[in-house]
Amino acid sequence: MKLCKLMTISRSAYYTWLKRPAKLITAEQFSLYRKAKAIFGESRNSLGYRTLRKRLCKEGFSVSAYGVQKLMAQLGLVVTQRVAYKVTTKRKHSDAVADNLLNQNFNPHAH
Repeated sequence: MKLCKLMTISRSAYYTWLKRPAKLITAEQFSLYRKAKAIFGESRNSLGYRTLRKRLCKEGFSVSAYGVQKLMAQLGLVVTQRVAYKVTTKRKHSDAVADNLLNQNFNPHAH
């Protein structure tokens, strides 16, 4: 019961979960799960369900788009969107460039 307190769940929820029968999966489903995870990992978590479905079909699996959506949810595969590059420096500006008052010579070969 310490586990229930630690996880902040009720005892009844724990025992309901405990009594639930284990779900068996077929060898084909297992290989589909493994291949989907591998393809998704190779893409650095960037494939959506449409592209993942196309790649799985190329590998010989017969799966629908909805099936891939469910599969991604079950396996916890979430797409990480790339952040677009944002230029932070204006190269063409009319502002005055500050004078080099310190005469800094950053030549790495000068010792």
